Amino acid sequence: MEKLDSELRHALDTAVFHAISHIENLDQSSVAATVDVETLRSQLARQLNDAGVPADQVTDDLARDVAGGLIGSAGGRFFGWVIGGVLPAALAADWMTSAWQQNAALYATSPAAAVVEEVVGEWLKDLLRLPQHASFALVTGCQMAHVTCLAAARHALLAQHDWDVETKGLFGAPRIRILTSAARHGSFTRAVRLLGFGTSQVELLPVDSEDRLPANALEDALKQDPSLPTIVLLQAGDINIGAYDNFAELIPIAKKFGAWVHVDGAFGLWVATTPNLRHLVDGVEFADSWATDGHKMLNVPFDCGFAFVADRESHRASMASSAAYITLASNARDQMDWNPEWSRRSRCFASYAAIRSLGRQGIADLVERCCKHAHSIVTCIGELKGAEMLWEPTINQGLVRFLDPSSNATDEDHDRRTDEVIAAILKTGEAFFQGTTWRGRRAMRVSVCNWRTSDEDVDRVVKAVERVLRS
Repeated sequence: MEKLDSELRHALDTAVFHAISHIENLDQSSVAATVDVETLRSQLARQLNDAGVPADQVTDDLARDVAGGLIGSAGGRFFGWVIGGVLPAALAADWMTSAWQQNAALYATSPAAAVVEEVVGEWLKDLLRLPQHASFALVTGCQMAHVTCLAAARHALLAQHDWDVETKGLFGAPRIRILTSAARHGSFTRAVRLLGFGTSQVELLPVDSEDRLPANALEDALKQDPSLPTIVLLQAGDINIGAYDNFAELIPIAKKFGAWVHVDGAFGLWVATTPNLRHLVDGVEFADSWATDGHKMLNVPFDCGFAFVADRESHRASMASSAAYITLASNARDQMDWNPEWSRRSRCFASYAAIRSLGRQGIADLVERCCKHAHSIVTCIGELKGAEMLWEPTINQGLVRFLDPSSNATDEDHDRRTDEVIAAILKTGEAFFQGTTWRGRRAMRVSVCNWRTSDEDVDRVVKAVERVLRS
């Protein structure tokens, strides 16, 4: 046991050294990867030995061998894929989570994790201004939050047609129609596939000039078959421009036809925490379910998402399971009754630490700061010669396009130039941006979601882009 304790301590000390070194050097390191896949394979694809290797050596080797292949997503100059950073309190709690090795399936498997998760769920509903009677689940991300919420919707809608989907399955069940806009995120489509709805049941409705779902389009679609079980997906901050559907207008229309309204608020739902942006989600509380991420705006470690369902009974009925060997609690919350996972990581600890360390005002400031920095980056780059702003950020998402200087340049030329500039920016290591196609044109998407991003980072990145455009 003494030898084991010594090995553990050496390994953890080594891990702390490398972790802190990584974080402290984020400002000096390239945000993009600096080695190719073959180099990484040559460094990592070691021959598997018969004998084991000391834990501290494995830790040392791993830190050295992944060098150059890590993206600087923990730092303040990363603006791709809506990936947040990690708050100090959340990182510390996540380290303790691994050390504690709690299975957050049941109260019986970890009383502390069960109660912390209860507290986190109540705090989140309060922060996001969602109904206090709603149930909740902590899942791996918005993808599984969609799955959780849509499973509850499936149960509720089919129960209204006397169909027990948990017992009978979907074969022979009434068809469920899904209405959403062309601006929906791909994770929702995957959730539809996983739950057996079938993507052919998804009807994509046109959007307006601000990528919002028009009320008349939704009502016309609902009128075509008013008796059909229907799920309506609305957006709280879409992936390209952060568009928000008009919840106060659309939700009553959907409810008039008995539809279940689900809201994709992966990052955009967090504007509810700040009075200056809260108007963007007016009326969202009248939906039936909501999905969002913790590893975006809340800046907790991967993986963390949150699902909320107004109909607690349907939520639990769609998820709960029992067996003779399961020890159920009579006076506490068993987490596996509310989420798709059985054995699961206690991600509640990091969320608890993040929320408590920031407080209400800190979370509001974090959201507003990300939105301010996104606006500065997009507008400043958009003013550079050879660039144009395609979408001025309302929240933390915006779009920039780079123009081919040729006098007879076509849209295809501008598309190619945009991708070339993005690649050149990544090569400098000064910033990380991602390309996207929006309304048929290539663009550089700017997404700010990190508590570390500063005014100095913004200035540094804009200057780096300016140098690329001049070269």
